[in-house]
Parts: sequence; structure tokens; C-alpha cells
Amino acid sequence: MDFGIDWSAPWLAPYRARGLALAADLAAGACVAEALNAQLRAGPPVLLEAGPLRFVAQDELPEGEAYEAFIHRSACVPTRDNAHDLFNGLVWLHWPGLKTRLNALHLQALTESGGVQAQRGPLRDALTLLDENAAFLQGPEPLRAALCERDWTALFGRLRPLWAQARLQLVGHALMEKLLQPRKPICAHVLILPEAADAQDASGPWLAPEFLRHKPFLPLPVLGVPGWWPANENADFYADPGVFRPGVRVQTG
Repeated sequence: MDFGIDWSAPWLAPYRARGLALAADLAAGACVAEALNAQLRAGPPVLLEAGPLRFVAQDELPEGEAYEAFIHRSACVPTRDNAHDLFNGLVWLHWPGLKTRLNALHLQALTESGGVQAQRGPLRDALTLLDENAAFLQGPEPLRAALCERDWTALFGRLRPLWAQARLQLVGHALMEKLLQPRKPICAHVLILPEAADAQDASGPWLAPEFLRHKPFLPLPVLGVPGWWPANENADFYADPGVFRPGVRVQTG
């Protein structure tokens, strides 16, 4: 099973070692859930409230039961044999605290709303954006301020050297899937974290429901990040107002 994932892509660097191990198991005939479970066995157990995390086939999700509620009840993640669910499992392996926290917040929102509704509501909408398409950014204050102001000229021009001191970590599995076919307009929903914060801290204020309800995300065309795409070495790459759109300052806290 081959999903055409280039594990040398710079945005996949934090996931590369596990990704290559998964790819080897998939090439040997394992399904996605089996390959992910093998990686679970190779490290310390990931404990949810219901027990150790496991990946199971999608058809183990009972008809009519919400996906997040099933994970909370069973500690099992329904998993299909596709790149989307492979990346989802990979994020579970790399960010277990984050994914466990998101699951708990989804369940909280489901409980408050009386179950799955036609509209998710502001909290579940924000949680879905974070889960599917988010990235965490830590770095020097001028870089963070330029992103808040959508000052692309400063962010990728005058301040370009500061990216060497920044850390942009993709946590959205759908975002990783989109980047299997890189295109300039692909944007991440970025959460800015304090420079010295532990991004793995699932109790951090950036995961507080009262903060997330306001959707404190910033758009970032990720292929504009220096070193992430050869074409952006040419300044003309950023002269595309359809992608690098001007905007007013966004409040993030």
C-alpha cells in the first residue's frame, strides 16, 4: 500500500522516522490500522480514559454513534486505508496529549449540545479546524507580529532570516494530505504559541475552550515558508495577491 508520501518533505520532518516505519509495514502488506498499532507497541502506551489507545477498522464504529464519542468510550480510533487516516494516526502517535485533549473537548461540546447537530457550533467548529488544518508557530516576536498583520512583505522579505529561529509544526492531518500535491494556495490555520512554551503541553491556554471558541487562527500559505518550497526563493513567488492577501491585524489573545 503506497500513498505517494514523500517523507523527505520539510513539513513532515517531525514525523519522518515514524512515517518511514509505517511505510515499510504498509509495503509489507499491513493495513493502516495494523501499521499504526505496530508503532504504538514500539513505544510507551498512550492512555485514554477508557484504556490504551488502539486503531481499529472503520467498520467497528457503530452506526449512529459519533466518531469522537466512540473514541472516548472505547479508546479505539476508527481508521480507513487512506492517506487521510494514516496522517491522523501519525498525529495521534506524535501528539497524544493534543489529540486526547481535542477528543475530550469534542465530547464536552457534544454533551452541551445534546449530541451531533446539523451545525457544529463555535467550539466544535474551532476544534475541527485545529484537528484538520492547524499548525503551531513559535518564534521571534517580529515574525509573529508580521503574521498577525498579514504583512507578507515583511514576513517573507525583511524578516526572512528570522525563520531560522522559528518552529512551525503541522498538526492538521487534512493539511498534510493536501500537501501530497503541493500548491501555492494551501493555507494552514496557525495558532501562535508562546516562544518558550512546550507545544506538547495539552493543558496550555491555547487549548482552552474559551480561547478556541473565538477561532484565533491566522492564515499562512505554508509553501511560502523559507526552505519549504524551492520556488519561494524568488521574491516574485509572493507577488500573488490571490494567495498573499493583505489584511488587518488579527488579535490572537
